Amino acid sequence: MRSVGSGLELHSTLDRICETAASLADARYAAIGVIAKDGSGLADFVFHGVDAATAREIVRLPDGHRGLFGALIQDPEPVRLANLTEDPRSCGFPDHHPPMRGLLGVPLRVRGESFGNLYLAEKRGDEPFSDYDLGIVQVLATEAGIAIGNARLYEAAQQGERWIDGSVAVTTALLSGGDTDDALQVVAEQARRLSGSAAGLVLLPTCEGGLEIAAVASDRPSKALGAVIPAVSPVVAELLAGQAVFLADAATDSRMAAGPVRDFGPTMLLPLRSDGRVLGVLVLPRARGERAFGETERTLAVQFASQAALALKMAEAQRDRERLAVYEDRDRIARDLHDIVVQRLFATATLLESAQDESAVPEVRDSVGSTVGELDVTIQEIRSSVFALRQDPAGTPSGLRTRVLREIDAAAAPFGFRPSHRFVGPVDTAVDDVTGENLVASLREVLSNVLRHAGASRVDVVVDANASLPDGRRGVRLTVADDGVGIPDGGRRSGLRNLERRAESLGGASWHGPGSGEGGGGTTVVWQTPL
Repeated sequence: MRSVGSGLELHSTLDRICETAASLADARYAAIGVIAKDGSGLADFVFHGVDAATAREIVRLPDGHRGLFGALIQDPEPVRLANLTEDPRSCGFPDHHPPMRGLLGVPLRVRGESFGNLYLAEKRGDEPFSDYDLGIVQVLATEAGIAIGNARLYEAAQQGERWIDGSVAVTTALLSGGDTDDALQVVAEQARRLSGSAAGLVLLPTCEGGLEIAAVASDRPSKALGAVIPAVSPVVAELLAGQAVFLADAATDSRMAAGPVRDFGPTMLLPLRSDGRVLGVLVLPRARGERAFGETERTLAVQFASQAALALKMAEAQRDRERLAVYEDRDRIARDLHDIVVQRLFATATLLESAQDESAVPEVRDSVGSTVGELDVTIQEIRSSVFALRQDPAGTPSGLRTRVLREIDAAAAPFGFRPSHRFVGPVDTAVDDVTGENLVASLREVLSNVLRHAGASRVDVVVDANASLPDGRRGVRLTVADDGVGIPDGGRRSGLRNLERRAESLGGASWHGPGSGEGGGGTTVVWQTPL
């Protein structure tokens, strides 16, 4: 009894009970079958006396669904058999199982509830188990019930403490202001560690209604990152409806036929839900053949998922506040540029024009005129910056302005200089995706032609989202001017025809004319289409 109650770790306690019972009854083999919460079979099976090599060869361990083990679960009363193979309830042994005849089984109760059964087999000397053996094992079973109860309480407390610490770590990571992907990785890693799973995955909803794997925590390299479970998968509908899904064996469950855990065993799929909104899904699979998740583990994992979802929402709100602060700052800068800087430059240009009119010296008039022209260009550039500041920063990576700048930057290296650029009007918001794609493709073709044929030393790019078309409609106009050699007579026109076809497909037009070089040298290509 002192030996049985000397530890608080559950599996160690079960091992000690098996070893002590085998010693007391002089049995070769001992085992404890832990009954599942729903009473449908065995949730765990601990044994003593079978060496590791033999245990590996026994493919199928008892599950409590049939045979003597199943019968003892249904009728938890002491049983003593001289030859278990002759009992009608016996269904035989799996391959490589050691031969057994004598059997002694007693129920284990923890605080009045059935926990499982303690089994002893093969008394040494080939003798049957005696009444004394039965009595002493029943006394041991009583003490074992107390020890198991204490171990379960201790394990539950330890598990709860670990899950709470994990929730704190996740909350800290999500609210630290770091990268979202890193925060999701922390959720996956903490959940995997706490649940004792083979992997941890975080999936996020897609626009198409499916779930995309956004974070993977695993000892082995995984190609699952970025994989998508389509919306037609039955399990997706359950998860997006906020229902937790528990699988006894993901490899054989038809709902996971195309899922990322189809090669695993027991699996928990937990929605990350907050205020009725599913922010994502946490998937925790164990390897095939490992024990199923217990009731306590499921409860703690669901609570962890709820805490992680709340932390995700708080982090999202924090990022929204930070983004709003950026918007307000950008709007203030744009307002100051428009109301103060532009107005002052405009007033300065007006004064210079008055001075130009009053000057009688031609050189001064030309110089002042040139300065006024530069001020006009500066005003246009500042207005372009104002429009850019008033765009959503989260959308700039895919905005038209950024894509145009990307093409210009890409052309700078082969040109040996960076083409100048100017944006007029709300380029990012006024131009739709289709028109933007065609405009960028047209810019790329023009820059390519200039690079290959023009020999230019200067290239100017203007994108005007406030252009007025000949029929009065508002449109967007791309103008690319260079100071190169121009288009020779009889030269190839395939690139220009491509530009025309792109523009005409959108109801616009494209043409070319004199360039920005001295005396009109070079070429100016214009591409425009209605908005």
